[in-house]
Amino acid sequence: MQFVDLKKQQEGIREDIERRINTVLDHGKYIMGPEIAELEKQLADYVGVKHCISCSSGTDALLIPLMAWGIGPGDAVFTTPFTFIATAEVIQLLGATPVFVDIEEDTFNIDPVLLESAIQKVIEDKQLNPKCILPVDLFGLPANYSEIQKIADKYGIKVLEDGAQGFGGSIGDTKACSFGHAASTSFFPAKPLGCYGDGGAIFTNDPELAAVMDSIRVHGKGSDKYDNIRIGINGRMDTIQAAILLTKLNIFNNELDIRDQVAGKYRALLSPQYQVQAVPKDYRSAWAQFSIVTDDENHRKRLMSKLKDDGIPTAIYYPLPLHLQKAFSHLGYTQGDFSISESISQRIFSVPMHPYLTEEEIKRISDVLTK
Repeated sequence: MQFVDLKKQQEGIREDIERRINTVLDHGKYIMGPEIAELEKQLADYVGVKHCISCSSGTDALLIPLMAWGIGPGDAVFTTPFTFIATAEVIQLLGATPVFVDIEEDTFNIDPVLLESAIQKVIEDKQLNPKCILPVDLFGLPANYSEIQKIADKYGIKVLEDGAQGFGGSIGDTKACSFGHAASTSFFPAKPLGCYGDGGAIFTNDPELAAVMDSIRVHGKGSDKYDNIRIGINGRMDTIQAAILLTKLNIFNNELDIRDQVAGKYRALLSPQYQVQAVPKDYRSAWAQFSIVTDDENHRKRLMSKLKDDGIPTAIYYPLPLHLQKAFSHLGYTQGDFSISESISQRIFSVPMHPYLTEEEIKRISDVLTK
């Protein structure tokens, strides 16, 4: 059994992928070839925004908007400690300060009530300038953007949606990666929409921001690549990865529907016994992961060991919150500062989640956990 079965997915689209890749081989434009513009148009249309800028990874998709806004030393960026390091890494790379905010116990996403308190504290302390909120769509579930945007508007700060796991999710009729002033996503192979290498994209309705980000991803170019009008990065997506994503977009909505069905079956079998991620009314998750919360760390170890003995892979997202990681030790956070993130991180783990799980596999996984 595979945690994410990319091989099974590829069986159904192999010919189309090869055709797309061969087209790239034939025209030979491996960097910024025509497939890049085609992909950006399709992604923008899918999300429902005016501009999409593809880039080399989900990390660069977070970094580039922060660079475009000029965020740096003395600035505070508010985010969750219960996420992958890239979310806070990009803040620190620019010399800005990550200010962590604890999560909601049921959704695992940033808590808007605690967020406003954190902003008020920074304002009162007068050591940092509140500049940006960076919510994460954890495991595919969009954060509470209606409340987050109200807070951002109240204090005049930016919102950058980290939709690395969220692409394909939605709140009502509004798609993930269309919230905030800009949004980012990742096309890492294991993501709901993944390429066969690294890749990412940024979304916005702001044409001026889009132009600056387009410049930053190619070394701060102006009229051409030898006219450098700002400091940028080498953040372009490879044309072959765009070709692969164009193929996968054709089956993406169908795969999302099946992910929903898989999650529904898991929830029916497991939720009487275990806590699973809550999905608020009118929200749709892309189900990048399906996670359960156990009684304690020892209980988690026993369950993961039982699953391993039965040939079922598992993973822990995330074993140590960012505020307790060595890379952020200079911020002065200690054990107990974000109790919900700490508690969940000690008890959570994920089971296989992809559109090609069979009924028998779902039942087999659930039987090990419930019996």
